[in-house]
Amino acid sequence: MSASQKYFRRWFAWGTLMLVAGAAFLGAWPALSEAEPAPTSEENRELDRARREIRLLDDIYKTAIVLITKHYVKEDSDLAAGEAFKALFAGVKEKGWHEVRLLDATGESLNEANKPQDDFEKNAIKALLAGKTFYEEQSQENGKRYLRAATPIPIALEKCKMCHSNYREQKVIGALGYKLPLESNNAAR
Repeated sequence: MSASQKYFRRWFAWGTLMLVAGAAFLGAWPALSEAEPAPTSEENRELDRARREIRLLDDIYKTAIVLITKHYVKEDSDLAAGEAFKALFAGVKEKGWHEVRLLDATGESLNEANKPQDDFEKNAIKALLAGKTFYEEQSQENGKRYLRAATPIPIALEKCKMCHSNYREQKVIGALGYKLPLESNNAAR
């Protein structure tokens, strides 16, 4: 195993550990405050459950990214927490749980893969830059229903600017874009 593979494995292991530990520190990230409609039917209950799950995931992921950055990113050559979490997000998707992507909101993406790719992601970035704290749309693919949502990523620590040289003093530098199957899709899992 090469030195870079060992380094990546070490950071991935730390990232996973910090993700779990981050659940204990959920209060470190501001709660999303926009009102959710009260469920009035089975479909609304599924939607309400998916919204709650996205908010939980969002708190866990963002808290863990901040903790990793705060405690383990010391210099430019260290593995950025965002890069470690992209590997985590790929593993979660591969196992069929949900999808989550890092999305650039600066218009000067440091990584082409982070550019908003479809209408949902482009509309989400516009809404988040305009001040929304949660943007959502429902979609359907191959007969399955999904909730797609996005939440803003601000520069949470001064240290974040080590990796984000494209930061231009804006409140939102990126977003997490989620795609979560609605409950009836998960019956077989």
